[in-house]
Amino acid sequence: MPEKQTIERAHEDAREGKSPSTQAGEFVREEIHHVREGKHGARNPQQAIAIGLSKARRAGVKLGPPPKGTASARKAGNTKRSRQARSAAHRRTSRSRSSAARKAARTRQRSRSSRPRRQR
Repeated sequence: MPEKQTIERAHEDAREGKSPSTQAGEFVREEIHHVREGKHGARNPQQAIAIGLSKARRAGVKLGPPPKGTASARKAGNTKRSRQARSAAHRRTSRSRSSAARKAARTRQRSRSSRPRRQR
């Protein structure tokens, strides 16, 4: 549920005749603020923007419908995710990345050994 201040700012933008995307920007701003506070774990900025736009639509901002997602659009979404992962990795130190990889390998090894073997 959006905060009352956010809804009020969006209504004020509407009264001033600003575009729907400007009105929705208030909801997106609130969502990014929540992510930074740690209220929820949106994995990347695009996800926070999508949540904010969804809340804006529910609050009555006259935005268009969300994209349906053709095969090419979904493919583009995957490249966005990998690009975000790469930029996040660049911000980490080499040692940090290496230790995360070792930890993942240990976790994989444990889950594979505890899993019962399939009968052929």
